[in-house]
Amino acid sequence: MDMKYIRNAKVVLENGILWDGAVITDGDRIRAVGHENALPVPDGAEVIDAQGAYVGPGFVDIHVHGGEGIFLYQDPRGAVRHFLENGETTVLAALYYDVSKEEFLSAIGRVKEAMGSVSGPQDPARALGGIYMEGPYMNPKYGARSDLNQWKGPILAEDYKPIVDAAGDLVKVWAVAPEREGLMPFLTYAKKVNPTVAISAGHTEATPEEMRKYKRMGLISMTHCMNATGRIEKLKGVRAAGPDEACLTDPEMYAEIICDSQAIHVNPDNIRLILHCKGVDKTILITDSFVSYEESPEDLRYIKDLVFDGNRDLNGSKMTMNIACRNIMTHTNCCIAQAFLMASRNPARLIGMEDEIGTIEEGKRANLVFVDDTFEVKRVMLEGEFFEE
Repeated sequence: MDMKYIRNAKVVLENGILWDGAVITDGDRIRAVGHENALPVPDGAEVIDAQGAYVGPGFVDIHVHGGEGIFLYQDPRGAVRHFLENGETTVLAALYYDVSKEEFLSAIGRVKEAMGSVSGPQDPARALGGIYMEGPYMNPKYGARSDLNQWKGPILAEDYKPIVDAAGDLVKVWAVAPEREGLMPFLTYAKKVNPTVAISAGHTEATPEEMRKYKRMGLISMTHCMNATGRIEKLKGVRAAGPDEACLTDPEMYAEIICDSQAIHVNPDNIRLILHCKGVDKTILITDSFVSYEESPEDLRYIKDLVFDGNRDLNGSKMTMNIACRNIMTHTNCCIAQAFLMASRNPARLIGMEDEIGTIEEGKRANLVFVDDTFEVKRVMLEGEFFEE
């Protein structure tokens, strides 16, 4: 028996906080959760004093390229360690449109190999949840490293079928630009191979009509809402409606937010607008963490959580999810419990893993993160075992 009794915790649940909470884990699962005075210590259980920390569900980062100098697609096991140490117990490796077909296939193979060769309890590969395909078929006008986009040409079955086949159900999200000509056959094939995959609109200037066209294909999310998007202006001085507006007005769609410390990716008023329109139930925090050693523009060098490309354009962040949670509380009036919904439950729902992760409930994986009131990570539990840095 490998049972743990976590006491003296502020347990963050889906509908509130147990200020005098306790959690019992049994192996890799949550066995029980409740008020400490009503939850007796099981015989033989190891007692863990949370020392008054908030104990919430492990963060689910669905959109992360890499960090600490390591790309997830190059070294999945090495890169995911950094995020796991910071409370991210489920990480999707994001692949980008700056790689060739052969590089896509190699990257998919490396992620698949890492996920299929998990060893002991301290193997960080246990936190790998699959792949987020940020491309290849997005609008080449938008996004970082656009000059390196290798997928500007026609959408051809001979190019995408080997990638779709190799990735299979490892892909949890396909991000596409709905305005791309020839997109429908690609999505039809992607959904045939992996019927449960979520479709997201990204790097796009699609009209609301074009967005709605792909609803029946599973378009359910907006990749980093209000970032790397545009609108087609029809009359001077008249604000057009584009993909962001389509997302904000569709009650079924999720909106991803890159919420950096100074609200550079998304203006703070727009962050509040997204949260106002989508609510905490349809907003997803992402890090979009990237690896780059390019210099930032001189007037932004004081900001430590941003990444830039060779053109001095935004190229993601250096955030981990605990920092994103802190930032959303900085820019809005949301609370700790709501930040956890946007960082854990909602992304788990989007990728179809809500029965396993995302909230603290009996029977779910014992993926927990211990944080203080500024989201400083104290301890991380992955599948019932504390991950030691």
